[in-house]
Amino acid sequence: MAVRKLSLSEFDAIDYDLIAIHTSLEDYRLAYFLNHKLPILLGKTIDSLEFQTATGSAFFSRFSYLVEDSDEEWNLIENKDELIETKTTASTDLFSQEKVTTNVYFLPEYKKVNYFLKIENSCSKIEEILIKINAITQISTAYIVEVGNLKSKNNLIF
Repeated sequence: MAVRKLSLSEFDAIDYDLIAIHTSLEDYRLAYFLNHKLPILLGKTIDSLEFQTATGSAFFSRFSYLVEDSDEEWNLIENKDELIETKTTASTDLFSQEKVTTNVYFLPEYKKVNYFLKIENSCSKIEEILIKINAITQISTAYIVEVGNLKSKNNLIF
């Protein structure tokens, strides 16, 4: 009987591009501007991305668009979520409860990035997309992220 081996390197192939976006816009406003500059129609997904941390659950908003003809999928993902934890002290005075805010990042290597645009099975040229994104005046900068060097690239599997 012949023995067949499966190579895991076939499953590790990166078939998406990742663009980091620096902006102070809210997620819905950024999606609006991207829809006008690019040939896409991003819409908010019902389920956001959820990560379990030691202090609680972090939720990252996500907007997506699927091109059915080419299986091209666009995802706009928020990079930062704030977890608010209420700590109670032993005393029962006015200040016995304090709120502690902890920041959780979708990709911790890029803490200064506000959003990521993940493009799977891209048929377009990433450089042209990047030029159009940088043309939006409300965006400070956008650039391509080298996915192979990411330590937390498993967060991009959803």
